[in-house]
This record gives sequence, structure tokens and C-alpha cells, in this order.
Amino acid sequence: MSTSLVQRYALLPDEIDRESLRMVQASLPKSISLSPREHYVLCRIVRAEGDPGIATEVRFSPQAVELGLQALKSGAEIITDVRMVEMGISKPLLKSRGLFTRCVIDTPEVAARAQREGTTRSVASLRELAPHLNGAVVAVGNAPTALLALLDLVDAGEVSPSLIIGMPVGFVACAESKEELTKRAAPYISIMGRRGGSSAAAATVNALLDLMKAPEEPQQEAK
Repeated sequence: MSTSLVQRYALLPDEIDRESLRMVQASLPKSISLSPREHYVLCRIVRAEGDPGIATEVRFSPQAVELGLQALKSGAEIITDVRMVEMGISKPLLKSRGLFTRCVIDTPEVAARAQREGTTRSVASLRELAPHLNGAVVAVGNAPTALLALLDLVDAGEVSPSLIIGMPVGFVACAESKEELTKRAAPYISIMGRRGGSSAAAATVNALLDLMKAPEEPQQEAK
């Protein structure tokens, strides 16, 4: 009797985690020079996207990972632009760290605000979240307009996030929104160009949550 596909290819969660990260590390360009923590975050992004080619487009502002970790260790809220990013963040990791996420993209208040202001729900949601953005870790993994709205709030001096994970995906204003992010003083982790998405943004948050448990050496969390 022939073996099943599961028997032939499937591994246990810990084995999958170790093997996938080993394969990611082996696939990274040798020219990339990052700190150990930045390298760990990069590996998690590449793993989530299944695309080693994205590695050269990932950008970290100085001390971005450390500042993000400090914020999370202080109990900072994690703000997401869409539910897909929020749902991709590990619930066991959040619970073990005593942290919470917030997303309002699909609330009646945001829908009403978008209609009232003649804008998109992505823009309206970031404006609605303004009272919660100071000191927060903000993960944008969908609409470039959400990142642009966030940067407008930063420019106006209304908000000051601890870290912006700017990874919207798409064609219209996507690359431009990330280029604008790199011009600001706000700490950021981003993927330049058109690539990115909810999986990359959630993977970045999960990597930071994972790093919280080990001050020096990143540990691998089974997902």
C-alpha cells in the first residue's frame, strides 16, 4: 500500500518551524547585513511570503526592532488596519505576553465616518483610531491609503506610534506610501515597492512577540 501524501511530506509543528527557518536562512542573499534580531524578523517575513526575493526589499529604520520590543514590553497596544492582519497575529503569544490588538475597519462608526468625510474606510479607520495610536505598534498590511492616513496624523503632530509596520500591498500609491514612511522620523519596518500584505505584517508582529521572551537569542515558537 502506498504512503499517503501526509506521511510522505508532512512534519510536526516544531519540525516545520525549524526546517522552514533553516531553508529561509539558506536562501537569503549573503550581502544582507542585519543585527541578529533584524535577521530573525526578516526570516519570519520571508517565510510568511514564501519568497526569498523579498528579502532585499525589507527595510528597518535604526533601532526599529528594539523600540518595538520596548513598547510591547511596556504593554503597548497593537493596532492593525484590517482584520486579516489581526487574525494572523498569534493568540497564544498575545495571551502569554498580556497584550491586545485593536482593529475598527468593519465597525459602524468607521463606515459612517468614511461616508461623512467622503473617504475610504481604510482612511476613516486610522482617523478613528487616533486616540489609541500614541505609543502603539501599528501594523498596516492592506491598503496604502491607511498608511498615508497614519503618516498624515504623524505629520500633524497628532500621534506618535512606537513602531510602524508599513507593509501595504498593491499598485496605486503603494510604493509611494512606503517611500513616504522612510522619510519620517517614526520608527518603521517596511517592504519597499508593491509587495507586502497581511501575512507579512502579521509575521512581523509575531516575530516581535517571539523575541520578547529571549533578550539575546531568538527562540522559535511553534505556530
